[in-house]
Amino acid sequence: MKTTPEHDERMAKMTFSSVYPHYVTKVEKKGRTKAELYNVIEWLTGFDKNQQQEMVEAKVTFEEFFQKANLNPNAKLIKGVICGYRVEEIENELTQKVRYLDKLVDELAKGKKMDRVLREP
Repeated sequence: MKTTPEHDERMAKMTFSSVYPHYVTKVEKKGRTKAELYNVIEWLTGFDKNQQQEMVEAKVTFEEFFQKANLNPNAKLIKGVICGYRVEEIENELTQKVRYLDKLVDELAKGKKMDRVLREP
């Protein structure tokens, strides 16, 4: 799926710290925990709880965030629509990674079982 260059640039320059509180609010409002959110982010990026907190405090952009991340090889199993985009069809690699994270947070908030969110067999 084609995104515009402006959209991709906006995604790259957005800071993880500006979005992270929205992730926390979204999952907690639906009865999930911050610990589960940490687990989901760690599964996708390899960043443990402390590293995630450091990324928030350093106000890193998503571009920097995903440059430092060790993306889970099973991330390609993340499929579906988020924010009007089918994640598996997004052509810009960084935008796709950001939408992978959005999709996982969305699934967690919607009450999916953790093994399903984390694409475990």
